[in-house]
Amino acid sequence: MLTRGLSRGATGSCVLEPGAILRCLALNASFEPLTLVPVRRALRLVLDGKAEIVESDGRRLIRSARLSVPKPTVIRLVRFIHVPRKFRRQVTNTFLFARDNYTCQYCGRSQSEFKFRECLTRDHLVPLSRGGTNDWTNVMTACSTCNTRKGNRLPEQCGMHPLKRPVEPHFVYLTWAVRKLTPVQAKYIRMFYGAGTLHELARA
Repeated sequence: MLTRGLSRGATGSCVLEPGAILRCLALNASFEPLTLVPVRRALRLVLDGKAEIVESDGRRLIRSARLSVPKPTVIRLVRFIHVPRKFRRQVTNTFLFARDNYTCQYCGRSQSEFKFRECLTRDHLVPLSRGGTNDWTNVMTACSTCNTRKGNRLPEQCGMHPLKRPVEPHFVYLTWAVRKLTPVQAKYIRMFYGAGTLHELARA
């Protein structure tokens, strides 16, 4: 629901001033941070009475033929929506690489240290062909060179052991580690989940 584009309404097309940030933090009715949405979508939710503006950038305006309003940077849904935790725990390479700080868990090199044609890949401690799974505790980030070297073997068979044991990160980390938040938006992550969580996200 939150990710659909702004539909055409009675206000006409809206125009953002140059230099405006184009993403808005959407909070649940409970003030739980949900996601980042395009400002146009955030405005549509507000105009439809489905959300209220919590924070805005008064220096930036959104204009239409009939309206001129401050650009929303944080909105809050009027009605609470349930977000299943299982969806947030899905293992994707985007979140996997963020969890491992974009670093190969075998050789310890970061992405910036890779040689020509090397890249980040997903490795399975126990290979899929040997009954391994795509669970968080069985996958890790590896450079393509180390992944090829390990091949279809177990860590003890090739002497390649991970730098740290892979674990499932908290869903908050999955949701926000790869997002770029403004200081105002980050304030709501800290308010709902605590300063410690925000500090961990800042290290990602």
